[in-house]
Amino acid sequence: MNIQTLYLRDFRNYETAQLALSPGVNVFCGENAQGKTNILEAVGLLSTTRLFRSGQKRDAVRFGAQQAEVRAAFFAEKRDRTVRAVIPQAGRAQFFVNEVKQKRLSDVTGVLRTVLFCPEDLLLIREGAAARRRFMDIALCQLRPNYARYLSEYGKLHENKLRILKDAEEKPSLLDALDDFSFRMSAIGGHIVRYRAYYLRALMEKAQCIHASLSGKNEQLSYCYHTVSAVPDPFASAKEIGMQIWEHMCAHRAAEIASRSCLSGPHKDDLELLIGGRSAKSFGSQGQVRTCALSLKLAERDMFYDSTKEYPILLLDDVLSELDAKRQDFVLNRIENGQVLITCCEPEKLAQVQGGRMFLVSQGTVQQV
Repeated sequence: MNIQTLYLRDFRNYETAQLALSPGVNVFCGENAQGKTNILEAVGLLSTTRLFRSGQKRDAVRFGAQQAEVRAAFFAEKRDRTVRAVIPQAGRAQFFVNEVKQKRLSDVTGVLRTVLFCPEDLLLIREGAAARRRFMDIALCQLRPNYARYLSEYGKLHENKLRILKDAEEKPSLLDALDDFSFRMSAIGGHIVRYRAYYLRALMEKAQCIHASLSGKNEQLSYCYHTVSAVPDPFASAKEIGMQIWEHMCAHRAAEIASRSCLSGPHKDDLELLIGGRSAKSFGSQGQVRTCALSLKLAERDMFYDSTKEYPILLLDDVLSELDAKRQDFVLNRIENGQVLITCCEPEKLAQVQGGRMFLVSQGTVQQV
């Protein structure tokens, strides 16, 4: 899988830009705040339908413009394809695959597959549970289209249930619908928990091997998937897990009404990383935490290859500057296959990267050098 051409119009600080990319390594260099990361974010938007730096898509529309557009022509699954996003200043973003408008975002996610590694990911282990759920969700949505649909539906039900709980004090009759939303959330939640359990088991097998190579086999990486406490086996059938979540929700119904919040469900899940049996979040050094995060992201890329027999497009956003020489070399030695987009301020650090193309980014313009 590789992007052949990328087109941006009124996206972030770009009035217009068209790039012919190498199927190998593409390096975007320049000073800070010139627009390097915007290029990677545009690719990420086409892949995940999300902006990785902002929750509001309209934030990507260039100041003074009415709408932004991003388009990629790419080669995947032995054929040429296109994906395009149109983001208006007001209203919903529209996505097109091979110029056919898509009704659901879940039908776009994963058409163009990417793995993003940015400096914030190095803190993945120490951030809150929401960051680790997002890490799981972004990969699973691209790899498993059904998961994307389950997650989207669960999100809508969760939002509606939360609205009921928030407004029930003024309108008690809203509670008549509470159990219906809880039951539907639990049924879909069973699928989400099961998908996450199987994905994490496969991911961590790869991450453990990568971690052993990075740490010199002196430290053992393991994990614990924390989901609803009433679920003893997250590998059971989705129906069985769903019923267990439903029973847990029923037991906490009064507490949810009192707290006006949803206390049970996979929206509370977490992934705990352990080094030598101890929590990496609580006891790991900065170096250990970064090695864990690096192992997870590289394992994620390998998971994509195993599933699709194509490497996803790897987006490295100035992450090398945050790594020591040993970890830099480790990353660079593992990106020989597949397309890679790298941003950096000091291109001399990438001297060992052979072939590919280099682009100079300055004030919203891009020029191949």
